[in-house]
Amino acid sequence: MRELVIDTETTGLDPNDGHRICEVAVIELMNHLPTGRVFHRYVNPDRDMPEAAFAVHGLSRDFLAKHPVFAAHADELLDFLGADQLVIHNAEFDLAFLNMELKRVGLRPLASPVVDTLSMARQRFPGQPANLDALCRRFAIDLTSREKHGARIDGELLAAVYLELIGGRQPVFDLATSVAAKAVEAVKRILRPARPHAPSADELAAHAGFLAKIKAPLWTS
Repeated sequence: MRELVIDTETTGLDPNDGHRICEVAVIELMNHLPTGRVFHRYVNPDRDMPEAAFAVHGLSRDFLAKHPVFAAHADELLDFLGADQLVIHNAEFDLAFLNMELKRVGLRPLASPVVDTLSMARQRFPGQPANLDALCRRFAIDLTSREKHGARIDGELLAAVYLELIGGRQPVFDLATSVAAKAVEAVKRILRPARPHAPSADELAAHAGFLAKIKAPLWTS
């Protein structure tokens, strides 16, 4: 099963107030595990960067001005997503921004099924912190590479959190894994030649000598 973990960074909290996406990342999962395929783009928001947002992700207006606007990435993003299930932490937030950006360039909103890991975490751990940092600490997922928020690093961390929320690596232990393990075990076995069952010439001669010593054997009467 193919799934796509999505994360965005933005200039603010509400697209209806004119805030825009400034970074987007999509991590491809197959059977809940990352495949190594990633869609990651910095986006020129075509506006200023508020200090509060800059403090969160560290993306400056000057840095983003060197990158294309969202319209230049839209078709490539949609092609990468396809129609497969999306995995998003606080899906309402990211989808609002993504759909507003798509609307700006005359494209339809995303219609793929969505898993919201924030809702999953709140159901599993009621009353406990459910932000990404807290979940990483709960599942002992390494946070040392995350100095600030970033769409790609947050997406990769979310992929690890999602795997833990659905029960860890056990769901992906399938028939192919079992067959591969058996193949490795077969290689380790030591093959020995079959032992002969027919008597040798010396054994036949010894047997004939033994029979010759028997007087009036039953089989000759």
